[in-house]
Amino acid sequence: MKNKLLYIEDDKEIGTWVREDLTGRGYHVIWLTSGDGVLDRMEGIDLVILDIMLPGLDGFSIGQRLKKEYPETPILMLSARTSIDDKLQGLQFADDYVTKPFHPDELAARVEVLLRRFGKISLPIIQLSHLNIYINQNRIVDTGSNNEIILTAKQFQIFTYFLRHPNQILTKEQIYEAVWGNPFMEGDKTLMVHIRHLREKIEENPSQPKIIETIRGIGYRVKQ
Repeated sequence: MKNKLLYIEDDKEIGTWVREDLTGRGYHVIWLTSGDGVLDRMEGIDLVILDIMLPGLDGFSIGQRLKKEYPETPILMLSARTSIDDKLQGLQFADDYVTKPFHPDELAARVEVLLRRFGKISLPIIQLSHLNIYINQNRIVDTGSNNEIILTAKQFQIFTYFLRHPNQILTKEQIYEAVWGNPFMEGDKTLMVHIRHLREKIEENPSQPKIIETIRGIGYRVKQ
């Protein structure tokens, strides 16, 4: 069962990539762009990620209200404000405080720490075709045979990049530059070779792949 996160952020660009990243890590994310009606959305929520600068009620007011009503639900504050006074004000009710800009790995690590501290951790699992993908354990299990599928580090990086961008057509350039961190050189077959080997491990029929689709002339896509 997935942990359920409530994410309140009015910046569309930041909100989109944070939701996609956390969803790709196996969490169920509900994203609101303001605090309006937030108390009505708290059923089953395991953790709240709350920006300070919001339209209407600010994050401080919303966070204080949430902590009063739901003291056992951890709150992670996000803010571009770095002053010690803002941090101290936030930590009067929040359980952790992250300043922008932040790396997605840092945010994910802090989310997991809070879930563990409050005894709310459940193992994030993505179910995809015949695969169970345990994101936090870097582990993939074939549900048909119940055998673990062992990927190389690069294969797992490529696969999790797809999972963080479900249903999106990704170009070879996007994938290569995200995974290798270097500019893509036209004609370079490195990515194609890695995806072929990845398909040999995760596809039931690698010659007719159903998990990693080839979008001719553009790149690849994984549907969820």
